[in-house]
This record gives sequence, C-alpha cells and structure tokens, in this order.
Amino acid sequence: MADFPAQPENVTAAWLDRCLRDAGIISDQRVTGLTWEAIGTGQVGDSVRFHLIYDRAGSGPQTLAGKFPAADATSRGTAAAFGLYAKEVGFYREISQQLDVRVPRAFAAEIGDDGIKFVLLFEDLGPARGGNQLDSCVVDDARAAIVQAAALHAPSWGNAQILQCPWLQPPPHVADQIQALYPHAQTLFSERYSKTLEPEYMAICEGLAEDVARGLGRNRPHQCLIHGDFRLDNMLFDIQGGSEPIAVLDWQTTALGRPLTDIGYFLGCGIGRELRRAHEAELLALYCAEMTTRGVAMEPGQIWDDYCIGALHGVSTAVFSAAYVERTPRGDANFLSMARGACDLAMEHDSLGVQRKAG
Repeated sequence: MADFPAQPENVTAAWLDRCLRDAGIISDQRVTGLTWEAIGTGQVGDSVRFHLIYDRAGSGPQTLAGKFPAADATSRGTAAAFGLYAKEVGFYREISQQLDVRVPRAFAAEIGDDGIKFVLLFEDLGPARGGNQLDSCVVDDARAAIVQAAALHAPSWGNAQILQCPWLQPPPHVADQIQALYPHAQTLFSERYSKTLEPEYMAICEGLAEDVARGLGRNRPHQCLIHGDFRLDNMLFDIQGGSEPIAVLDWQTTALGRPLTDIGYFLGCGIGRELRRAHEAELLALYCAEMTTRGVAMEPGQIWDDYCIGALHGVSTAVFSAAYVERTPRGDANFLSMARGACDLAMEHDSLGVQRKAG
C-alpha cells in the first residue's frame, strides 16, 4: 500500500476493510467502524487490539491486533538505527511462510522509507495467556517454547533463500557501532543497577563488556535464522482459547546467527534460575531431538559450548536495551530479571571462559 496508518488513531474502517478483503478474509461484509485499546508490554513497538464493527453479521473477525512505532522517541530512534522495524516487517512479508514456527498471520506489513513509519496488522490470537518472564512459567510452557525454537531453526538451517535475504544482512559497520557503544551502555547499566544487581552478576556484565570491546564473538559463522529475543514476554500460550499451545511474537530482532543463541538466551534470562536448573538437561535434550527429527542432527554434547555462549546474549541484551530504550518501572524489572538469569547460567557454566576459548 502506498499510504498506510502509522499510529492506531489513524487507522480507519476503510483501511481495515481493504486489508481483510485483500487477504480473502471477508467478502460479503463491510467494516464500518472500530475502537481500539493498548495491549502488551513492548518497549520498542506499541501494540493495540482493534474491535471491528460490520454492516451485517458474518464470519469476519471481531478483533485484530496491530503494531506501530513506539511512542517514545528514544525507543523509535534505537529501532530505526538498528533496522528493527524493517526486520519485523520483512519477516512477516517474506520469511514467516517458509518456517514451521507458529506466528500470527499478518494481513498488512508496511514500512516507510525512513525505517520508522510502519504498521503490522495481525489475526488476534486471544483469548490467550501471555508469557511473563518476571513470573517464570511451568515446565510444559518451556517445553512448548523449545519445540517452537526448533520449528524456527531447522527450516532455516543452511537455507540459502533465507540466509541470503538482503535485508537480513548486517549493515556495514554495525558490529563496529555496537562495539563502540557497548562500553557506554555498560557504564549506564552499572550506574543504574549497581545497588540492586548482585555484585557477582555485575562482574559478569563487566567481563562481557571487556570481551565486546576486544571484539570477541563477532565472527562466528551463521547457521540459521534466530529470533534474537526469545523469552516469555514474546510468547502467548493457550492461544485462541486453548485450541493451540503457543505462538511466538515480536520478530524485530530476528537475525542470522547460531541457534543456541536463542536457547541459551531462553533458558538463561527467559525462565528463571529454579526452572532452568531443574530441567536444563531435559530441555536441551528435547531441543536436540526436535532438531534431529526436523533433519538437523544434534546431540547435547555437541551443542554445549554454543549453549553456554548463548547465555551471554541475554546479558548483552539486558545491558544494551536498558541504556537505549525508554526507561520504565517494568523495564527495570525486566532487565534485572534478564541479567540475573543470564548471569547465573554464565557463572555456573563459565560462559565467559568458553567464549574466550572459542575466540
């Protein structure tokens, strides 16, 4: 579409009608009105639920979900600088259909030339139970998430059509930019949380900052598509009233990488120390079994180092996000939760040592 609404208040009944009609969702109904309400806890993008009014009864959806640029200018600037909005739009336009991971069906995926103005319009997966990393989850939820990780990684493993996608290629010098910005992010993180984050965990954060400054971990070869922010807050469980177990949301951090980045991230900063320690071996074995069933042979012993290094992605995400997105009370709680879980895994398995050995 040449023109599209980039804020929920600009969405019209005519635009929603056109989106649903083009997608083949409605034919004998017409959308005549709408209301909307904010949903979700995202800090990089703002999400809403639309309630639709039709001219007559029919099978058209009563609600839809929409996603738009963050109202906060800092968050919008960070998203634009790292191409986050373009990535999510590209994911739904070009890649989601090639994967087995359950994501909401998109009826519109548009972005402006500035990389900031965008809109995503989805099927509403509610009623559903939103994941909450501050509360952890039950082990069945963790198992469902691990299965979805394999449903993302295996179909994209070595898949040239995906791995060579132009908009997925890291922009020139982005690694240099992150390397340059990271010390400042760690300084802000330390100033903000030094009195609340345990000293032994802050030491892990500082050690990782030193490694980033040295360029460690920058050149490990890509193997597949990764989510990049694979944690409970980006998952819905018991979707559509329990008819399906799970869906994975928020694909703005999708990237080329190594699959255990998502797994180390999820088991570290995603589910909490108690659940991770009790079920770590089981969940890693489940992941390997799922990948093997999907055609990518894996065994727990072969993935261990990548898993340990993957936990450090949770540390860096907590540190970097805290510095460069809007600060909120829930955001502070999230970043501390992420840092604690990821640092705990990193301490237990000497993730910094493993990364330094790998170079």
